[in-house]
Amino acid sequence: MYEKPFTVEIVTPVRMVFSGQATSLSAPGVEGGFQVLASHAPFISAIGTGPVTVKGLDGTDTVYATSGGFVEVRNNKVTVVADTAERADEIDVKRAEASRGRARERLESYKLDTDIDRARASMVRALNRLRVAGKI
Repeated sequence: MYEKPFTVEIVTPVRMVFSGQATSLSAPGVEGGFQVLASHAPFISAIGTGPVTVKGLDGTDTVYATSGGFVEVRNNKVTVVADTAERADEIDVKRAEASRGRARERLESYKLDTDIDRARASMVRALNRLRVAGKI
Protein backbone atom coordinates (compact mmCIF):
# COMPACT_ATOMS: atom_id res chain seq x y z
CA MET A 1 0.00 0.00 0.00
CA TYR A 2 1.31 3.44 -0.91
CA GLU A 3 1.03 5.74 2.09
CA LYS A 4 3.00 8.88 1.34
CA PRO A 5 0.82 11.90 2.24
CA PHE A 6 -0.12 14.91 0.15
CA THR A 7 -2.40 17.92 0.64
CA VAL A 8 -6.06 17.84 -0.39
CA GLU A 9 -8.54 20.69 -0.52
CA ILE A 10 -12.19 20.30 -1.50
CA VAL A 11 -13.96 23.62 -2.05
CA THR A 12 -17.35 24.72 -3.33
CA PRO A 13 -18.61 28.20 -4.16
CA VAL A 14 -19.97 28.50 -0.61
CA ARG A 15 -17.42 26.82 1.67
CA MET A 16 -14.20 24.92 2.26
CA VAL A 17 -15.42 21.35 2.63
CA PHE A 18 -12.09 19.68 3.47
CA SER A 19 -8.49 20.76 3.90
CA GLY A 20 -5.88 18.33 5.14
CA GLN A 21 -3.49 15.50 4.41
CA ALA A 22 -4.42 12.30 2.59
CA THR A 23 -2.73 9.25 1.12
CA SER A 24 -5.15 8.80 -1.80
CA LEU A 25 -8.00 10.58 -3.59
CA SER A 26 -10.41 8.96 -6.03
CA ALA A 27 -12.74 11.02 -8.22
CA PRO A 28 -15.35 10.52 -10.97
CA GLY A 29 -13.61 12.04 -14.00
CA VAL A 30 -15.88 12.77 -16.95
CA GLU A 31 -13.75 10.41 -19.06
CA GLY A 32 -13.65 7.80 -16.29
CA GLY A 33 -12.75 7.59 -12.64
CA PHE A 34 -9.20 8.19 -11.48
CA GLN A 35 -7.05 7.96 -8.37
CA VAL A 36 -4.31 10.31 -7.20
CA LEU A 37 -1.38 9.30 -5.00
CA ALA A 38 1.58 11.34 -3.78
CA SER A 39 4.00 12.52 -6.50
CA HIS A 40 1.29 12.24 -9.16
CA ALA A 41 2.00 14.01 -12.45
CA PRO A 42 0.36 17.44 -12.75
CA PHE A 43 -2.98 17.52 -14.50
CA ILE A 44 -6.42 19.10 -14.55
CA SER A 45 -9.60 17.12 -15.07
CA ALA A 46 -13.31 17.82 -15.14
CA ILE A 47 -15.30 15.64 -12.76
CA GLY A 48 -18.88 14.54 -13.06
CA THR A 49 -21.51 13.74 -10.49
CA GLY A 50 -20.26 10.99 -8.21
CA PRO A 51 -18.35 10.15 -5.06
CA VAL A 52 -14.97 11.65 -4.24
CA THR A 53 -13.12 9.45 -1.75
CA VAL A 54 -10.30 10.76 0.41
CA LYS A 55 -8.17 8.21 2.28
CA GLY A 56 -6.89 9.79 5.48
CA LEU A 57 -3.52 9.26 7.13
CA ASP A 58 -5.17 6.74 9.48
CA GLY A 59 -6.38 4.65 6.51
CA THR A 60 -10.06 5.57 6.81
CA ASP A 61 -12.04 6.67 3.78
CA THR A 62 -14.18 9.79 3.83
CA VAL A 63 -16.65 9.96 0.96
CA TYR A 64 -18.14 13.16 -0.46
CA ALA A 65 -21.10 13.36 -2.84
CA THR A 66 -20.11 15.81 -5.57
CA SER A 67 -22.02 17.14 -8.54
CA GLY A 68 -19.37 18.16 -11.00
CA GLY A 69 -16.43 20.52 -11.06
CA PHE A 70 -12.69 20.27 -11.60
CA VAL A 71 -9.64 18.66 -10.02
CA GLU A 72 -6.15 20.11 -10.22
CA VAL A 73 -3.10 18.07 -9.22
CA ARG A 74 0.14 19.99 -8.80
CA ASN A 75 3.19 19.75 -6.52
CA ASN A 76 1.69 17.14 -4.17
CA LYS A 77 -1.49 19.16 -3.73
CA VAL A 78 -4.91 18.16 -5.03
CA THR A 79 -7.56 20.84 -5.27
CA VAL A 80 -11.13 19.80 -5.96
CA VAL A 81 -13.34 22.71 -7.00
CA ALA A 82 -16.81 21.19 -6.92
CA ASP A 83 -20.22 22.61 -7.76
CA THR A 84 -21.43 20.92 -4.58
CA ALA A 85 -19.77 18.54 -2.11
CA GLU A 86 -21.27 16.90 0.96
CA ARG A 87 -19.66 14.44 3.34
CA ALA A 88 -21.79 11.29 3.75
CA ASP A 89 -22.89 12.24 7.26
CA GLU A 90 -23.95 15.74 6.12
CA ILE A 91 -26.44 14.52 3.53
CA ASP A 92 -30.09 15.26 4.23
CA VAL A 93 -31.49 11.87 3.22
CA LYS A 94 -35.14 12.99 3.28
CA ARG A 95 -34.32 15.88 0.95
CA ALA A 96 -32.38 13.56 -1.39
CA GLU A 97 -35.27 11.06 -1.44
CA ALA A 98 -37.74 13.88 -2.20
CA SER A 99 -35.50 15.08 -5.04
CA ARG A 100 -35.33 11.55 -6.45
CA GLY A 101 -39.15 11.33 -6.27
CA ARG A 102 -39.63 14.64 -8.08
CA ALA A 103 -37.16 13.62 -10.79
CA ARG A 104 -38.86 10.24 -11.19
CA GLU A 105 -42.26 11.94 -11.58
CA ARG A 106 -40.91 14.30 -14.25
CA LEU A 107 -39.33 11.42 -16.14
CA GLU A 108 -42.36 9.13 -15.90
CA SER A 109 -44.96 11.76 -16.81
CA TYR A 110 -43.14 13.13 -19.82
CA LYS A 111 -44.74 16.20 -21.36
CA LEU A 112 -43.55 18.31 -24.26
CA ASP A 113 -42.41 21.07 -21.93
CA THR A 114 -40.46 18.67 -19.65
CA ASP A 115 -36.71 19.30 -19.68
CA ILE A 116 -35.62 15.65 -19.82
CA ASP A 117 -31.90 16.40 -19.50
CA ARG A 118 -32.49 18.47 -16.37
CA ALA A 119 -34.72 15.74 -14.87
CA ARG A 120 -32.08 13.07 -15.59
CA ALA A 121 -29.33 15.20 -14.05
CA SER A 122 -31.50 15.75 -10.98
CA MET A 123 -32.07 12.00 -10.69
CA VAL A 124 -28.33 11.27 -10.99
CA ARG A 125 -27.50 13.83 -8.27
CA ALA A 126 -30.16 12.44 -5.93
CA LEU A 127 -29.03 8.84 -6.47
CA ASN A 128 -25.40 9.83 -5.88
CA ARG A 129 -26.29 11.53 -2.59
CA LEU A 130 -28.32 8.50 -1.46
CA ARG A 131 -25.52 6.07 -2.40
CA VAL A 132 -22.90 8.11 -0.56
CA ALA A 133 -25.20 8.31 2.48
CA GLY A 134 -25.48 4.50 2.36
CA LYS A 135 -29.23 4.49 1.72
CA ILE A 136 -29.20 2.60 -1.60
